[in-house]
Amino acid sequence: MMAISIVPFVGVLFTSLHPQGIVPEGISWPASPQWGNYLDAWSIGNIGELLWSSTLIVLAVVPVGVLVCTMAGFALGHLRTPGRALISTLFLAGLAVPFESAIVPLYYQAEALGTLNTRWAIILPMIGLLAPFGVFWMSAHFRGVPSAISEAARMDGADTIRLFLHVHLPLALPAISTLALLQFISTWNQFLVASVLVDDPGMRTMAGALGAFQGEHRTDVVLLCAGAVTIMLPTVLLFLFLQRRFVTALLAGAVK
Repeated sequence: MMAISIVPFVGVLFTSLHPQGIVPEGISWPASPQWGNYLDAWSIGNIGELLWSSTLIVLAVVPVGVLVCTMAGFALGHLRTPGRALISTLFLAGLAVPFESAIVPLYYQAEALGTLNTRWAIILPMIGLLAPFGVFWMSAHFRGVPSAISEAARMDGADTIRLFLHVHLPLALPAISTLALLQFISTWNQFLVASVLVDDPGMRTMAGALGAFQGEHRTDVVLLCAGAVTIMLPTVLLFLFLQRRFVTALLAGAVK
């Protein structure tokens, strides 16, 4: 399964090193790797400006999204919040709503709020669109924490805020780091919302750079693959850095 998953990425990497203007057949390492393709892709795709724009968008979406989802997950998964079953059901229903079905209402809403053609048109919808999964993920984690931990903390005089900050938050760091990684990937690779709600290519996400390699009559496949590798690199590096916490969160609760 790992080999099947890695093969497409290897194909994109090998294709990005072929001479420009050709369409390589199959997966083959070029006789003379053209490392300069990455410099050309960086320049043609305006990747430097989009890298800065994507960083600003991610720094706005991920911290706020993780904070909101963690607090909501704690309230719905651990506290006896009134109506939490109904609220959880609504968030769960939000998982069934695809981005594509919400893009038209989002456009008119952004136009009404005056955020159209600004980075806020990407930031605000992404926080909301990522919330259903984030709340579901964090509530599942907090639901699995033994209630005896909270009872012991309350007997020592901890109120709800201290219980959240000093007891449950440290225990939730693997789940939080995984959620942050998933939200980073979704925001960094977001193409549809950025393309529809923002006209200025320089204010979109990194994925918007791929459109620069698609012409009216032909597409330079080699430069397209070079741009794709450049865009994927930050995500891969972040995953390698956080992989220990990512695996820990996925296995949490598997073995008691």
